[in-house]
Amino acid sequence: MDAYVVDCLTRAGTEVEIPAGRVIVETGQPGLGVFVIQAGTCEVHAPEGTRELGAGAVFGGRALHEAHGRRTARVVAKTDVRVVAVDRPTVEALRDDDADFAAALPLD
Repeated sequence: MDAYVVDCLTRAGTEVEIPAGRVIVETGQPGLGVFVIQAGTCEVHAPEGTRELGAGAVFGGRALHEAHGRRTARVVAKTDVRVVAVDRPTVEALRDDDADFAAALPLD
């Protein structure tokens, strides 16, 4: 993920500690925002397959494509993780107010 996007999201969000094994995002849930992994590893179970994400990765963006978008993947904390949670209105405000952020933020 682009370092500028990660920095903007990290400054705008709220840090949360999540224990290993906890489901962070469940398929079908409303897309209420994105998450930036600060420490630890998450496992993403998406239609295209399973993958691991670590520090600096951002997930949850696909559901923000539409006003009432739903989660398309299940994300589980593989280890204890520290994430920064950024709600949809904050992501949208960053995107609307900062052209560099909007251009660098992949919502997939």
